Amino acid sequence: MESLGWTPELESHFRQNAGPDEGYGRVALEHTHLYRLYTPRGDMLAEVSGKLRHEARGRNDYPAVGDWVTVRYREADGRAVIHGILPRFSKFSRKVAGSVTDEQIVAANVNTVFLVNALNQDFNMRRLERYLILAWESGANPVVVLTKADLCGEAERRERIAEAEAAAIGVPVHAISAAAGVGLDALGPYFAAGQTVALLGSSGAGKSTIVNRLYGETIMRVRDIREDDDKGRHTTTHRELVPLPGGGVLIDTPGMRELQLWHADEGLDQGFRDVEELAALCRFGDCGHGTEPGCAVQAALRTGELAADRYASYLKLRKELAYLARKEDAALRQKEKERWKRIHADMRKNGKP
Repeated sequence: MESLGWTPELESHFRQNAGPDEGYGRVALEHTHLYRLYTPRGDMLAEVSGKLRHEARGRNDYPAVGDWVTVRYREADGRAVIHGILPRFSKFSRKVAGSVTDEQIVAANVNTVFLVNALNQDFNMRRLERYLILAWESGANPVVVLTKADLCGEAERRERIAEAEAAAIGVPVHAISAAAGVGLDALGPYFAAGQTVALLGSSGAGKSTIVNRLYGETIMRVRDIREDDDKGRHTTTHRELVPLPGGGVLIDTPGMRELQLWHADEGLDQGFRDVEELAALCRFGDCGHGTEPGCAVQAALRTGELAADRYASYLKLRKELAYLARKEDAALRQKEKERWKRIHADMRKNGKP
């Protein structure tokens, strides 16, 4: 289990809190109402206990791919029941798609996040900035992996690598061609025994091809690049934890049509460190970065030190986080109001004033 990421810290917490008849495992795959676990007894299916389901306040209280969980084994059918989730040291979260204000954990207990972005027509700096923010917020170490390096010219490739390096301040950037097997050696050091790497990126960015190359054989379905728009056709439909024969663990994820932020103020500050450092140089501490005298941000925009589109992206993302915070506050107030309504209704039903 150590090769899957089991640590002395997890062992200590498990021994202190688990019952005498409980075991443990790591979530490899989530089915509808079922989970596939890796356990000391082998792979097995598991379901959530009634108590855990009853006490869950939201999606993040349920197991996610990458979680370590405590279980009780069912000897009769060779399955298990999940009774608890061991502490997560990292989690990559986003807001669920649509209008619901809730958290979705994409992957848990990840050491390194590969942010996969294709170098062909699908290259998108604004999307990469968004991924970087959530990666910094997750507690894992981000690494930018630019795929399909064989599908663009040398000059264009250099330009896009430079753009990625300018946005991903202090983050390693690797340009590879998984299909041609070029540049993959640079990814090897991230896969020491017990280390978990999650692959995140849009549909068709080449994540499954990377998994197949690193695994050494085809275990994930991939389809050819479309000639009309240079995009690979999306084949991964679920998150899955894959142990690699040479050591380390990969978590492959489906491409995300929507990547809405979730509680990422610290990630925004880290992802846009250049903007934050400029803001700290403004003459006034409450500078709005508009027409105030001595504004370092506006000065940097005039000289080109700060790109206008990057600053516009920063403002858009900060506005999005503020809107999300207001929506979440309103949702919490509504939930509290409904809870008190139920309490009063129960009191009246039981004849209490």
